[in-house]
Amino acid sequence: MERPEAEGVNSNECKNMSRKREMSEEFEANTMDPLVDMPFATIDIKDDCGITDVPQIDLEKGKEDEWISKDQIKKRKKKHKDYQPNYFLSIPITNKEITRGIKILQNAIIEQDKRLAKAMASHGSFHITLLVMQLLNEDEVNIGVDALLELKPFVEEILQGRHLMLPFQGIDTFGNQVGFVKLAEGDHINPLLEIAEAAKRTFQEKGILAGESRSFKPHLTFMKLSKAPWLRKMGVKKIDPKFYEKFISHRFGEEMVRRIDLCSMLKKKQSNGYYHCESSIMIGDKNGGEPDDAELVKLSKRLVENAVLKAVQQYLEETQNKNKPGDGSSVKTEEADRNDTDNDNDRK
Repeated sequence: MERPEAEGVNSNECKNMSRKREMSEEFEANTMDPLVDMPFATIDIKDDCGITDVPQIDLEKGKEDEWISKDQIKKRKKKHKDYQPNYFLSIPITNKEITRGIKILQNAIIEQDKRLAKAMASHGSFHITLLVMQLLNEDEVNIGVDALLELKPFVEEILQGRHLMLPFQGIDTFGNQVGFVKLAEGDHINPLLEIAEAAKRTFQEKGILAGESRSFKPHLTFMKLSKAPWLRKMGVKKIDPKFYEKFISHRFGEEMVRRIDLCSMLKKKQSNGYYHCESSIMIGDKNGGEPDDAELVKLSKRLVENAVLKAVQQYLEETQNKNKPGDGSSVKTEEADRNDTDNDNDRK
């Protein structure tokens, strides 16, 4: 007689557990709202930002060692918990052949499921991420800018005057959550890895929390489900491989690395859709090309500063001349009188 009642209790427990799961998923989706415009939300963050599981430590060394080991684990967990990257080094992808191919790919996926339109990366934001980091204030941002400038000679040494071409071919995903265009294999991989490692070393030597322990995985993101967390409620929990099967081996084109940017994940994007850029370094020869936006801004600032400085100096000089005991006319009169006296003496 007690069995039906027990079944009723189990049924209620199952309902409660189900409700808790739904609330957990809803909380996770809401938590991700501030991250939807970041280049590394959810699984992206774990892959690119070095957020890894804390390794288990052998605690069979006595109570004292056990206490120390547990304390170390807590500190490591706290460090990883506090580490939320908000800046990154970006190689912008601007080749129209590549961006046009990605546009065709995105449209082909949207035609199969219109709900995925909100999961697509905006066209102006296409990039390869070299390094992610945490910069908590303007002082740290300035340190990051200095580190980027210090990176330039290392990049030049790695490339030794050669152009770095990045060919893109094929499609893959991170856990069926993030869709990206793959970087093809070739001789370009090693110098790109060396540049990423040099960047990590340069920024970490400046005391910047960057890179952590994860290996560099170059990829060109074109969509991620975390941009539209409500998709999970509608049953869209992964990117179906059939959506991109026609592009599985497609050649998208090559991008020449011309620039490395220090970008913010949180600040308002530029009008062209690209991330807010704090500073840039140019890579290789520009071949007479037009200066980029960052260079134009810097050039404009320098011109304005020089003009203001020149005007201030001119004003100070004029003010000092006016405050002298005698103005210019009296000096000229005295000189004229002396000349007349000398002439009279000569005539005598």
